[in-house]
Amino acid sequence: MKKPFEDTEAPDTPFDVSLRPPAFSEFAGQDKVRERLELLVAAARGRGDVLEHVLLSGPPGLGKTTLAYIIAQSMGVNIKSTSGPVIEKAGDLAGLLTTLERGDLLFIDEIHRLQATIEEYLYPAMEDYKLDIIIDQGPNARSVRLNLPKFTLVGATTRSGMISAPLRSRFGMDCRLDYYSAEHLADIVARSGGLIDVEIDAGGALESARRARGTPRIANTLLRWVRDFAQVRADGRINREVADAALAMRDIDADGFDEMDKRVIEALIHKFAGGPVGLSSLSVAVGEEAGTLEEVHEPYLIMQGYLKRTPQGRVAMPKAYGKLGLKVPAGKGSGQTELFD
Repeated sequence: MKKPFEDTEAPDTPFDVSLRPPAFSEFAGQDKVRERLELLVAAARGRGDVLEHVLLSGPPGLGKTTLAYIIAQSMGVNIKSTSGPVIEKAGDLAGLLTTLERGDLLFIDEIHRLQATIEEYLYPAMEDYKLDIIIDQGPNARSVRLNLPKFTLVGATTRSGMISAPLRSRFGMDCRLDYYSAEHLADIVARSGGLIDVEIDAGGALESARRARGTPRIANTLLRWVRDFAQVRADGRINREVADAALAMRDIDADGFDEMDKRVIEALIHKFAGGPVGLSSLSVAVGEEAGTLEEVHEPYLIMQGYLKRTPQGRVAMPKAYGKLGLKVPAGKGSGQTELFD
């Protein structure tokens, strides 16, 4: 089992980590969030004070962990990284907090998965920089108060709605990251290509970016595949045509759809008459777990307007019919949820 103070950035491979921008000036996209954090850091440094606690929320792969490391770098402090699920008892939290020095940054990924009892210990640590822990049990139980150095907690979550109100209220800044535009992702791809010594032109970067589902982590993953394809079949140079051929080989089309995305809308339209259909039935029809559909595939399909969730179930939108080259049936043009007669 991993210790709480070990880095738990499992979704990020060493390849991803090597491409992380080290400073705000190199962080593309999320302009409003970046501007707020830069101001917050500048103000704290100007006062010689410790940065207030920051909550970063948004879908996976958008740069929450990267921003936490940039904040620490900008403040000139150490960072300790952990994840909500690995903090199982108060002693784990105490072990983390007592090793911090003044100004240090504690980063907790997936903070919404902290146990409720751990949250209770965290409240006074965030507000008063004190930690009360219970030692022993029964008649021998006693409370010990630990004084903590003033520190900064940066929490990251993909489920903002699962953050309890008391915990949320203790963060001085709440920043939500949104999906990136193709242009910002193209800048990220071009920068990453330079870091790994790949010759990629603007057309190749944009073609890769358009299929990355608005997510830098996916963009860098696709770049790695396109690099390998270009190395074997295109003399190592990436242009629009090479990127298109490489991604077509991975069954990723011009809209960023992979094979499972296509199967979802095909099943919804051809097997369930466009819906509504329950998630469990849809998952059986496409041969994929319901959780994977809900967490991985549906957000992009909904964001792009191909799918809609309703109380009755999932419904295909007119854009999904167009994707398959089909005419929208009568009564379905407005995304209504009634079944065909």
